Amino acid sequence: MITTHNLGFPRIGKKRELKFTLEKYWKKDIKQNELLDTAASLRQEHWQKQKQIDLVPIGDFSFYDQVLDTSFMLGNIPKRAQNITNNTLDNYFRVARGRSSHNDPECTCIQASEMTKWFDTNYHYIVPEFDKNTCFSLDASRLLEQITEAQQQDNKIKPVIIGPVTYLWLGKAKDETNKLKLLYKLLPVYAELFTRLEQTGIEWLQIDEPILTTELSNEWQQALIDAYHTLQNTSLKLLLTTYFGELQENLQLACDLPVDGLHIDAINAKDEVPTVIDCLPSHKILSLGIINGRNIWKTDLTETLNWLTPLYEQLQERLWLAPSCSLLHVPVDLENEQKLDNEIKSWFSFAVQKLDELALLALALNKGNDCVVTQLAENKAAIDSRKNSKRVHNQATKNRVLEITDEMGNRHSQYSKREDIQRKKFNLPLYPTTTIGSFPQTLEIRQARKDFRAHLISEEQYRIVMQNEIKNCINEQETLGLDIFVHGEPERNDMVEYFGEQLTGYAFTQFGWVQSYGSRCVKPPIIYGDISRPKPMTVEWINYAQSLTDKPVKGMLTGPVTILNWSFVRDDQPRSETCLQLALAIRDEVLDLEKSGVYMIQIDEAALREGLPLRKSQWQSYLDWAIKSFRITANGVKDETQIHTHMCYSEFNDIISSIADMDADVITIETSRSDMELLDVFDEFQYPNDIGPGVYDIHSPNIPSVDSIVDLIKKARQRLPAERLWVNPDCGLKTRNWDEVKPALANMVEASKILREAI
Repeated sequence: MITTHNLGFPRIGKKRELKFTLEKYWKKDIKQNELLDTAASLRQEHWQKQKQIDLVPIGDFSFYDQVLDTSFMLGNIPKRAQNITNNTLDNYFRVARGRSSHNDPECTCIQASEMTKWFDTNYHYIVPEFDKNTCFSLDASRLLEQITEAQQQDNKIKPVIIGPVTYLWLGKAKDETNKLKLLYKLLPVYAELFTRLEQTGIEWLQIDEPILTTELSNEWQQALIDAYHTLQNTSLKLLLTTYFGELQENLQLACDLPVDGLHIDAINAKDEVPTVIDCLPSHKILSLGIINGRNIWKTDLTETLNWLTPLYEQLQERLWLAPSCSLLHVPVDLENEQKLDNEIKSWFSFAVQKLDELALLALALNKGNDCVVTQLAENKAAIDSRKNSKRVHNQATKNRVLEITDEMGNRHSQYSKREDIQRKKFNLPLYPTTTIGSFPQTLEIRQARKDFRAHLISEEQYRIVMQNEIKNCINEQETLGLDIFVHGEPERNDMVEYFGEQLTGYAFTQFGWVQSYGSRCVKPPIIYGDISRPKPMTVEWINYAQSLTDKPVKGMLTGPVTILNWSFVRDDQPRSETCLQLALAIRDEVLDLEKSGVYMIQIDEAALREGLPLRKSQWQSYLDWAIKSFRITANGVKDETQIHTHMCYSEFNDIISSIADMDADVITIETSRSDMELLDVFDEFQYPNDIGPGVYDIHSPNIPSVDSIVDLIKKARQRLPAERLWVNPDCGLKTRNWDEVKPALANMVEASKILREAI
């Protein structure tokens, strides 16, 4: 019989229960035991939702991030977070976000650890820190408690942990320490963990080593060999798990490691399956990820069964089935969606439905297709409906993409000439201050949006509320003394969803939330068809804001690559073609903004880097069409129009030349958590345009001091000329509150004045 299992389940709850409970805890509205009770209740609910599969994952639940969980389990806690209190959970939150509660009476706040993207997803993890004094010690209490909890619920379980080599690979050395040298300190702790897990009576342990789908040096490949030969003396059965891509040159290595089973991503590495079967020793389990854990489209069950049947005949009980990766990256349950168009809804599958698909495939293989005839027919009808729907295809949009020319991606003049024109037009001081776009989304804003959607207030009433919020944002910026204003984006529910709602080819959910980091959840819109922009989307709001001040107000747009990467994207055409459709739609908005008199336009490409393939050998192909898409969006304007772009938490040093090729007049980036380390690249690369290194970590409630901001800009000035430096936060401010934002921005403005006076 085929075994079915899951690599991980969404942890936030079907209606974001974890998010709201966490935020209550951080505000001290509830006590820790209430947070723990909610977490236990969510775990039980999620295990119940996975009853249709054979092995349920344990350890996939986290209060903030699974990598941070691993750091605490391994005793790798930054020194600044050690011994603050005896409360491990509060120290955990301090590492994640700088402090545990918003109103910490002891002011025990620290610098939060760096946060970056988890491989090529929109999930962020807390980066482990290593130095010459790093040592490891086991604290498996939380994992062991969850195992006991699940066993008491009579679940057949499979604990999930991050493998030792991937853990080191994900981290950052804070000095000259060679991360791989730490492996031999780390392995005894993993061995101790295995011993503790053996005592619980579990049979299988899932150990994730997703770095096997990346390009590894000989040293990292050897580290994997050394690690698993050291750890093989255990009674646990180890399922080595890879996902997000192909194994390629690591295929033989993965098959040869001394483990009991291997999981591969059969969505992204389907062509490798025959080779893996040939290379994998006959005593090992092969787990195939045959349900897409990264997207929301329904699986073609007939096609998948036709492919799986001969493999099952060959492997029999050695064949296990699972989603391709953790279901962390998709919404919880499609049944919650009561307002979706029925035809479009029939094309989708969320976490619960994906496990239903998995169980149905196993049933068909184990007992024959005759027992699932009805389900297969329903599935085929949905697949055919999507394939043949006239709602998906628009020939006019396709023709417009075919008419794109190289000239559309070029500015009229080089940056050196544009810079002179723009400096004369805007007459800004040195170290001009601005923000990234959004201001706090207050309860009043959210309530007005909710009332408008529920038809409790009219469109005119809603417009008046939003205009008042914009007026408040402009007044606050006047009071603070910022140089370049934004309208604050009160009308926007999300930087991608807002635009998707005004474009053709998009669908939207009520509860399709996925976790981005900690309590931050996003509701990605779904691109199901060809995209166009029927009418202007932002011009009215920006023009209203500009009417309230003599300071320049930036037009705020989300770029095509970010809209693509932060949506669930159609899989029936190349992503590059969908991105070019988006580029043309946003280009239309850029030109309408300029036509209306807006001469500063920010086009955020926060997610540019996360779309990079896992293998560097494939990067250039992606960057070619991604940068082309941005340039088509941005470069139809006059020389006097200043184009800004923004990038969020991501290492970009290795693609700096491509970022320069975007030819944005000003780029803003995150540098506060990394203490300006991201600017090291400018020691060697002569970046040609203006840059705003973020000096205010908006993902932490901590308020930066004037001195800290001055110090950060001085570090930036060692690499970049003062006349090309801007002063700004590292991201938008929608998740913060005004009590934090106003003093932080006041300090930012004061720091800029001090820097000017020094010159």
